[in-house]
Formats: sequence, C-alpha cells, structure tokens
Amino acid sequence: MIKAVIFDFDGLIIATETPWFKAFSEIYREHGAYLPLETWAQCVGADEKHFDPYDYLERCIRRPVDRDSLRELSKQKFAAYFKDKSVNPGVENCLATAKSLGLKIGLASSSNREWVEGYLRELNLYDYFDYLCTKEQVKKIKPDPELFLNVLNHFGISGTEAVAFEDSPNGAKAAKRAGVYCVVIPNELTVNLPFETYDLKLASLADFDLAAFVERNSS
Repeated sequence: MIKAVIFDFDGLIIATETPWFKAFSEIYREHGAYLPLETWAQCVGADEKHFDPYDYLERCIRRPVDRDSLRELSKQKFAAYFKDKSVNPGVENCLATAKSLGLKIGLASSSNREWVEGYLRELNLYDYFDYLCTKEQVKKIKPDPELFLNVLNHFGISGTEAVAFEDSPNGAKAAKRAGVYCVVIPNELTVNLPFETYDLKLASLADFDLAAFVERNSS
C-alpha cells in the first residue's frame, strides 16, 4: 500500500539545474576552458563533494582561480539564466492529488534548507509538504540513500510504501537504494544522461496518474 510520495526539488519541481550548468559553462568559456555535460553531471542531484567545478577549472587552465569571486559571478549568471520560475508541468497537480488521497508528502533534496524552502514558499507549494529533508540533516547526500531513508523513518514507513519522483541519475540511485519505487522525469539537462536504475520513466510528471497508481498498489 502506498502511504507517501517523496519529491526531489532542483530540476524536478523547478528548473534550476540547466541555468547552473549554463552559468558555469559560460565561466569556463571565459577562462578558455570547456565544461563537458558528462563531467558536470557528477554533481547533478548531488553537490561539489562529487564534482568541484573550481578544482576542475584549475586543472583545465593549470592555474589557481579566485573561488570567492567566481562563486559570486556564478550566482549572477545563474540569476540571468533563471528567469522562468514557474513550477514544472504536473507537479502541483500531483501534490494536490497526493493531499486529496491522504498521502504523506515528503521532499528529499541534496540542496540546503534555505534554498529549498525559500523557493517552495515563493511558489506557494510549501504547505503541501509534511516533511522536508535537506543536506543539513544527513551525513551523506545523493546518490547515497540517507535523504530518502530519513524521510521514510520520519513517516514510519518502509520503502515499498512510497513512490519517489526524481530527475537525475544520482537521485534515482538514491531512491532505489532506499527501496523506493522511483519515477524519473528527466529535464532539459538530464534527458541525455544515463539512468542506471529506476522503475518508470516519463517525459513529464503531468503524464503520471497518481490516483491510478495508488489504487493499483493498494489492492
């Protein structure tokens, strides 16, 4: 029986991942270097512990960079690219359906709490969620399953009683390692990345019939 849904945030609820890649790609070009998507993909759904863009840039250009200045520059470039802050298709309908079905609604994100909660409040989605688990609450983030296990433990359920929505290979790995049924909805950035493990792959969350899924898994 499905008792909960667990959402990723970046790239799944709102399209933040492509602007970050574009911002850093531009910085690399300005330094006469190139940032391959497959290299950047190591931190999609994860963080700089899995891929440090400043370390890689220094290796590419063979000299140190001013990291503080580049962090500020990356934020400026991100803001310039991230103009459309609308919720991704199907997300709010899925949240509303979950709420109407009496399901617990959780979020498991490798980003920090301030980032996630700020946007959820701005998008008027915060009140849908019963529990948010962000990077500050765990020792390891995705692709480690700890974020998902934390949500499951908070709700007092097993992985087989939840369904997760993810957009990245790292996120999908984390969900499956926690024993959760995983629906992947790749975004513009992750659509060409290799997904090694998942249960269902869709072009849009709008294509997922949560009510029918819950009914099939409750009999």
